[in-house]
Amino acid sequence: MAPNETDDTTTAGEVEKPRAGRRRAARYIVPVTVMGVAAATIGLVPALADSGDPDLPDITAAQLIEKIAQSDVERLSGTVKITTDLGLPDLGGLESGLLSGAAGGEDGEGGSSADPSGRLTELASGTHTLRVAADGPDRQKLSLLENAAEYSLIHNGKDVWGYDSASNEVYHATVDEADTKERSAQRPPATPKDFAEEALKAVDDTTSVKVDGTAQVAGRDAYRLVVEPKQSGSTVGAISIAVDHETGMPLKFTLTPAGGGSAVVDVGFTKVSFDRPDASTFRFTPPKGAKVTEDTEQDRAHGGFGGKPERGPKPEEDLAKGLDGLRMLGEGWNTVATFDTGTGAGLPTEEAGGDLGGFLGSLGDQVKGDFGKGTVFSTRLVNALITEDGTVYVGTVTKDALVKAAEAGK
Repeated sequence: MAPNETDDTTTAGEVEKPRAGRRRAARYIVPVTVMGVAAATIGLVPALADSGDPDLPDITAAQLIEKIAQSDVERLSGTVKITTDLGLPDLGGLESGLLSGAAGGEDGEGGSSADPSGRLTELASGTHTLRVAADGPDRQKLSLLENAAEYSLIHNGKDVWGYDSASNEVYHATVDEADTKERSAQRPPATPKDFAEEALKAVDDTTSVKVDGTAQVAGRDAYRLVVEPKQSGSTVGAISIAVDHETGMPLKFTLTPAGGGSAVVDVGFTKVSFDRPDASTFRFTPPKGAKVTEDTEQDRAHGGFGGKPERGPKPEEDLAKGLDGLRMLGEGWNTVATFDTGTGAGLPTEEAGGDLGGFLGSLGDQVKGDFGKGTVFSTRLVNALITEDGTVYVGTVTKDALVKAAEAGK
């Protein structure tokens, strides 16, 4: 028997409300993370249920959210499968090169194919398999399995190692306790728990939250929590989170778009154990003949993974300064972020930008309104409008809702 659904529907009035600013920022950060990096996105098989609906005690949505919040799992090992389908145009591999170069990857000056800041961008599209292991805050390992190679990222005490078996390259950095906490706060989401925590920050009066039965994930009994926008105009259809009955840890996260079709983000364990991993899991010695790149002061100044970011303003403060006054328009799931690029101009026109201007323009839809003219770039989840004066509007809203928000915010 599935939990009683009549008890399961809730809104922010029944759950502890986070601060308004935090909710709005979280709703903006989630889709941008999904769009940008691995930060982006992860996936498993299409359906939540593996083998029937287990019979679990009744629980309300508020109780299940509290169960997630109180989950204290620090030791685990398992396999996560990742699928991301943002509906981005096929650029023939160009986007991979751009991401690698932007992250200082192997084509960048002084880069290494083992540098995690470049390798984790691979999770932004397609299907991937990860092996994960953790033993408290000081020991974690993530391995990205490829056809005939493996990339591993290992944190063991003060050492962070990245190893690319295909190129036999190693990346090494050292961190202290403060750096470990800061890096953990800044790293892109990589497990169902990461995504679930970000999604639940968005719960407010514009949100419907309910327990929708039970499921089995990776052989474990779980409740199914469903989060849906009450507003029209959002590109988010529903978020489904499978929550482990015993530990309260999210085992699977699925985000489906309002437009229908396959999931945009689908993150889940195919195997999981909560036993302590063997200590040897987190030991690493560079293989013979491997090229080792040590983390440098330059890497640290840019906040590279494992590096020691310069102390100063918080990331959101840097973002606001760098984007010339980040503002939020609207409310709830229809919140749109806007900022000025500071260039005083939008995309290059075909006349001024030649082939590049024409190519960029062909990827978007031309629109106009009280803000003037602009180009809307669309994915299945995130839409972004760049106006001719260099203002950007972005959100998990439809193109029409984005244009209306730009007109109202002008």
